Amino acid sequence: MKKKLFSKKFLSMLLVSSMVVGSVATMSGCTKKDDIITLDVYSQLANFSGEQGGWGADVLKEKLGIKINIIPDSDGTFETRMESGDLGDVVVWANDSTNYPLAVQNGLLFDWEDDDLLTDFGPDIKENMQDALTKNKELNKTITDGKDDSIYGFGHNVALSSQDHEAFFYTWDIRWDLYKELGYPVVNDLNDYEKLLKDMQKICPKDDSGNKVYAVSLWPDWDDAMVMYVKATATAYYGYDELALGLYDSQTGKFHDALEENGPYLEMLKFYNNLYQDGLVDPDSMTQTYDKMIEKVQNGGVLFSIFNYSGQIAYNTEEHTGAGKLMYPMKPENATPIVYGMNTQGGDRIWSIGAKSEYPEKAMELINFLCTPEGRMEMEYGPKGVTWDYDDDGHPYFTELGKKCQADKQNTKMGGDYKGTYHDGEIQINNTTWSLDAKNPESNGDTYNKINWPSENAEASSEIEQDWRDKTGATNTNTYMEARKYVVQPGTSFSKSSQDDTLKTTWNQVTGCIKTESWKAIYAKTDKEFDKIVAGMKKSAEKYGYEECKKWSENEAARKKGLEDALTK
Repeated sequence: MKKKLFSKKFLSMLLVSSMVVGSVATMSGCTKKDDIITLDVYSQLANFSGEQGGWGADVLKEKLGIKINIIPDSDGTFETRMESGDLGDVVVWANDSTNYPLAVQNGLLFDWEDDDLLTDFGPDIKENMQDALTKNKELNKTITDGKDDSIYGFGHNVALSSQDHEAFFYTWDIRWDLYKELGYPVVNDLNDYEKLLKDMQKICPKDDSGNKVYAVSLWPDWDDAMVMYVKATATAYYGYDELALGLYDSQTGKFHDALEENGPYLEMLKFYNNLYQDGLVDPDSMTQTYDKMIEKVQNGGVLFSIFNYSGQIAYNTEEHTGAGKLMYPMKPENATPIVYGMNTQGGDRIWSIGAKSEYPEKAMELINFLCTPEGRMEMEYGPKGVTWDYDDDGHPYFTELGKKCQADKQNTKMGGDYKGTYHDGEIQINNTTWSLDAKNPESNGDTYNKINWPSENAEASSEIEQDWRDKTGATNTNTYMEARKYVVQPGTSFSKSSQDDTLKTTWNQVTGCIKTESWKAIYAKTDKEFDKIVAGMKKSAEKYGYEECKKWSENEAARKKGLEDALTK
């Protein structure tokens, strides 16, 4: 949507006027502090509601003169804001195929090229993210059948080069100290893994607070077309990427639909049911939030996670590692987890600006700041010079406070002029600009990801980590995973196609059925009950229109394969 900013001529006149007024005010002994502007940030990815606090608020106030009020997504939020025509100042989309096309079609987003907004207030974006901006133009052109090729934003995880892949996060983290105690048994497949988890629970039945320990704790917050953790385990084991209503094998182009007989989704569904029947799945999994699950991980109540963020990142505090406890990777030999290729075009979680924003310049300044090397580092690790800095050779490192913050974000007080804990100040928009594994041009060849910094790999932080290094021959998670089997998912400009209203209705009925029945299947008390639930799920899904959804998904897989094949031509 076109919305004129103040003209440059008018701004110049305004500046002259303000200088005169300012001089008069100074001569009269009065001064007026610049007003702090509050921006509404509607983020479909946020897990937080309200005004940003802590050190994050101080950084934004000091460097940009703004406060941000974060509005998360919930049932009806998008529809209500769309009806009003006001999505907010900054708008962050969970993907570019569900609600984003509606915003484009209804003129609810600000054109970044209008009146040189991008040039004047987003210079770092314009200079370094041209591929991502071009991708957005082409996407908008497709959405509007060629009528509009404006720039309304860019997607997350942008890279400077497409020659490498991101860091691994399907890392198969387990309690390494318990694995050591069991004598480092060989684990080839999921059956071996299940036996290992049963043995681990036997020697560690209680968590730090005396509660029962489970092998795994799941959560439903992020379920989409299927149960997230189930489909993600197929991705972690086979290297198939989640796509629409199934899993996609980029090596062959084959699409495995969710209800495929003996397919990866149903195989992993049975894996978790087996764990449940063995008393290894947290019974709260179907109803708890992500935050509640993380609390259990931090308290030592979970033995295993396919993800690093709900494993080592949450568990490995100074208190745990100092006591000889550690969660670190131990991948089954037969597993080939996926890792995502770097992509200069970015992903599908789009940063944009609302058409009715009163402060589009400030909104652009905020997004641009988060795209600078310093802004990306501060979004990830806290204020420069306080929690991190560069050494004399240009390599990033953590200060003593920064090390404490990384070890225990929830409880480490920032001190100085900053209020609260490190966690209190973490930016709550919950989206990225540069990929964490992109090169940081202000450093000496380092990426933004701390896992690869020289300072983080010099020596093990504890005896139990040294044991992991000695046994695996690795110095960190990335070197461990690189030395073993994995699959690289190429980065392309792929975005899911929009669905018409009829298909959306069918899709919601089918996927709602699959998610509900999948959870019931996980909780089945016997194999016979599991089989009955799965058979019922297939029958109900077919009735709702599963074949139509499957066909649409297969077409999406074919489009994706075409884009991947084009990369090698």
